[in-house]
Amino acid sequence: MHILLTGATGYIGKRLLPVLVANGYTVTCCVRDKSRFSYSQAIAQNINVVEVDFLKPETLANIPTDIDIAFYLIHSMASPGDYSEKEMASATNFRTTMEETSVRQVIYLSGIVNESELSKHLKSRLNVEEELAKGQYAMTTLRAGIIIGSGSASFEIIRDLVEKLPVMVAPRWLSTKCQPIAIKDVLTYLIGVIDNEACFNQSFDIGGPDILTYKDMLLGYARVRKLPRYILVVPVLTPRLSSYWLYFVTATSYQLAQSLVESMRVEVVCADDRIKKLIKTDNLSYEEAIERAFSRIKNDEIISSWKDSFISGGINFNLSDFAEVPTHGCFEDIKIRQLKDPEETINRIWQIGGNTGWYYASWLWKIRGLMDKLVGGVGLRRGRTHAQHINQGDAIDFWRGILADKESGRLLLFAEMKLPGEAWLEFKLAEDTLIQTATFRPRGIAGRLYWYLVLPFHFFVFNGMIRNVSV
Repeated sequence: MHILLTGATGYIGKRLLPVLVANGYTVTCCVRDKSRFSYSQAIAQNINVVEVDFLKPETLANIPTDIDIAFYLIHSMASPGDYSEKEMASATNFRTTMEETSVRQVIYLSGIVNESELSKHLKSRLNVEEELAKGQYAMTTLRAGIIIGSGSASFEIIRDLVEKLPVMVAPRWLSTKCQPIAIKDVLTYLIGVIDNEACFNQSFDIGGPDILTYKDMLLGYARVRKLPRYILVVPVLTPRLSSYWLYFVTATSYQLAQSLVESMRVEVVCADDRIKKLIKTDNLSYEEAIERAFSRIKNDEIISSWKDSFISGGINFNLSDFAEVPTHGCFEDIKIRQLKDPEETINRIWQIGGNTGWYYASWLWKIRGLMDKLVGGVGLRRGRTHAQHINQGDAIDFWRGILADKESGRLLLFAEMKLPGEAWLEFKLAEDTLIQTATFRPRGIAGRLYWYLVLPFHFFVFNGMIRNVSV
């Protein structure tokens, strides 16, 4: 059976792909940029990768026509601008394209929409569902609330809040009820509805066994982590203030925080459990899902993270656009150091950022991250998904991995911080020599002034970094 997987580089898509292959399906993955799509060679023979952007109709011809089942896992909630218009345009283009294929069933993962008044985010999800349902194929919609798993946006926000704040003065939406579900159970349902005629032209709410308030979820996380935490709910925090609260305390972007806060004021509780009669599974409780997520984190087995999505950095480009570092009109800071142990040096480079830090003047990096947050950037809190390895396209604090070739000893990072220009940081091994290059392409006079203002800090930071990373 031939399956089309959209959103293959997203949080759900990355986890669903190996499960589909393990179940014997052949999968065509739709990605906007092949260069940032990494996958295990163990599944390479069972997948095909095509470059498709559903907001660009000229790319849709790359989709094969011999499709049996299609997954629609696309959303634009954290992207700047009017994401609802983008989501509707994408859904319309997907539907018209699918009608020219042999697809029998389209499966859409949406949000629970049982309240009369919906947030903009949930209303957009419902509009997409209604648009997809117009197609000449069987439609199956799974509606989920909060998804709990290592690397999920919801889990990471809860984790940030509880780990960092012993006492929280929180907005009143913490009293809103929701029905969280473990990512493991979401995948079980997504697989279970494939070509299941009992699920054709049906919408199902999916959730775990617990109905909790957001306050309950924070305290439940604290119990799992054995952290004493106290929460005071006050009515004075407006949605805007609540969004800023999430933005500055957690690693989320402001756009995502704004969308989440609006949605968190709406109850997302399953209206029924019809899906359980069709697909048998023992759903994990909320605290079991938290424990499972931490098991994955402890063993460095995080398959996907919302942080690695390009919209987490508010960007819209292909990696290949910045793979060639410019030289004309650019400033450069080049450091060279002889190595005694090139292999260990590479290992250190591949652990850079996140909990490891940047090997010198950590306090300066933290100040730079805070400054970036204050002007609407991603800051340092985004961290990294894996402690030991880097895939092309991965987020590393306020950088993005453009090239990550450990065998040849080259790592190229592109800055996603707010800058009056564009910046690259490159580590490259040439035999027993490490070449560390910081490149900045200024934008106007402001960019040139910025470079000269930070030049004294670069002298200390970049000298210290290459000295400490080298072995």
